[in-house]
Amino acid sequence: MSDRLDIADLFEELGYEYRQDNLYHQTIRSVLDAAERIGLPRSLRLILAQPKNELMVHFPVKLDSGEHRLVKGYRVQHNNVLGPYKGGIRYHAATSLDHVKALAALMTMKCAVARLPLGGAKGGVKIDPHAMSCEELRGLTRRFTSALGTNIGPAYDIPAPDVGTNAQTMAWMADTFINLRDPHDRVGARGVVTGKPLEFGGSHGREQATGQGLVYVLEELLPELGLDMMNVTFSLIGYGNVGSWAGRLLTRRGAALRAVMDHEGAIVYDSAKSSGEGLDADALAEHVKQTGSVVGFPGGEPISEEDFYRHQVDLLIPAALEQMIHVENVDLLDCKVVVEGANAPVTPLADERLAERGITVLPAILVNVGGVTVSYLEWKQNRQCETWVPEHVDREMKRLLVSAAQRVKHTSDTLGCDLRTAAYCSALEHIGEVYALRGIFP
Repeated sequence: MSDRLDIADLFEELGYEYRQDNLYHQTIRSVLDAAERIGLPRSLRLILAQPKNELMVHFPVKLDSGEHRLVKGYRVQHNNVLGPYKGGIRYHAATSLDHVKALAALMTMKCAVARLPLGGAKGGVKIDPHAMSCEELRGLTRRFTSALGTNIGPAYDIPAPDVGTNAQTMAWMADTFINLRDPHDRVGARGVVTGKPLEFGGSHGREQATGQGLVYVLEELLPELGLDMMNVTFSLIGYGNVGSWAGRLLTRRGAALRAVMDHEGAIVYDSAKSSGEGLDADALAEHVKQTGSVVGFPGGEPISEEDFYRHQVDLLIPAALEQMIHVENVDLLDCKVVVEGANAPVTPLADERLAERGITVLPAILVNVGGVTVSYLEWKQNRQCETWVPEHVDREMKRLLVSAAQRVKHTSDTLGCDLRTAAYCSALEHIGEVYALRGIFP
C-alpha cells in the first residue's frame, strides 16, 4: 500500500493526476513500480517520470487538390543518459502527445534492457497515411523534417520507421535533413535516421528485425516455460511488418500458425484448405501485400473476433497497436503465453487478470527490442561508413538479444518476480548505474 501512496505522491509532485486509462500514466506506473522494487533513488524516479523534451509542431501540407492542410506533429525525447535519443516516427490518425510520451519512455527501457548506448524518443504525425497519395506523403515528410530542424541529428536524436511509415519515409527524411545541413558532411548526415533503404545507407536485416528479435527471445525463454518451438501453435494480432515476419520465421522453425486477426477481420486454419499444420505464413504475407488485409485469404476460414480470442493456442502474439488485450477480452483468451510483439499491447488490468489465470506474459520491452537493435547496428555502420554482410548483422543482433533475455530471466529468478517487472528492473538497474557514474548535471 505504501508503494502506491508513494507513487501517487510522486505524480502529484509532477503536477498531474494518475488516470488508469492513460497509456503514458500506465507506462510510467510500471517504471515507478520497478524503481521502487530495486530502490532506485527518488531523484531518478522524478527524472524518468517525465520526458526531458516535448516538441509539438504545426505545419502546412499541400494536397494534390492544391489546397493546404494544417498538420500536427510531435517529437518526444524521454531520456538520453545512455546515449543519443532513438525512436520511431509514426503516421496515425490517433497519434497524441501522451501516446508519443509513453512510447518514448518504453524506448528508453528497451535500449537499457538490451544495453544499447542509446536513449529513448518517439515521434508522430496525426494523419491517416492511407488517405494520402505518395506525393502528399513525401511533401508531408519533408515539411515535418524541416519543422523538427536541429531537434534531430545523427549524434543527437535518430528517428526510425514505426506504424504508418517505412524505409521510403526514412529516405525522404534523410534526404531533407542532408539538404538542410552542411554540404561537406553529407555522408555523416545519412545517419540521422535508421530503417533506410539498403541502397541509401540502410542495413541488411532491418525489415524483419523486430520479428527476428521476437523469435530469438522465444528460442531463449520457451524452454524455461516447458514449450518446444518446433511444436508450439500460435496466433497473431496484426499481420503488418512485425506480425508477418514473426509468422514466417516461426513457421520456418516448425511452429504452426493457427489464426490471424487484423483491422478488417480474422481467419483461422482449416485443414481442408492447407497441407500443413497451420496457415501458410508466406502465402498470407503475399495476400496481405496485394489486398491490405488477411480477410479473403483462400488458405483459411473467416471467424469472428470473439472466436479468434477463444481459439486455443500455445502463444498469442499481439503485434499490432497498443492496448489490444483489455478487460473486455482478456477472459476469452485460451493460451499459455502472451508474447508482446507490439508496444504495450496489454492494459494493466488485463495484465493482472492474465497473472491470476496463470498465463505468462513476455514483455514488449524485451520481445520487441529487435527493431531498435538493428537500428543501432545500422547507425554504427553509418558512423563507420561501412555496410555489413547479413550474417554479421544477424550474429550481432542475436548476441545482444540473447544476452538481454538471459539478464531478464536472471533478474526474474533473483527478485522472484514476473518477467515484465524483471525487464523493467534490469533496464532501471543499468540506467541507475550510469547515473551513479555520471552524476546529475551540474
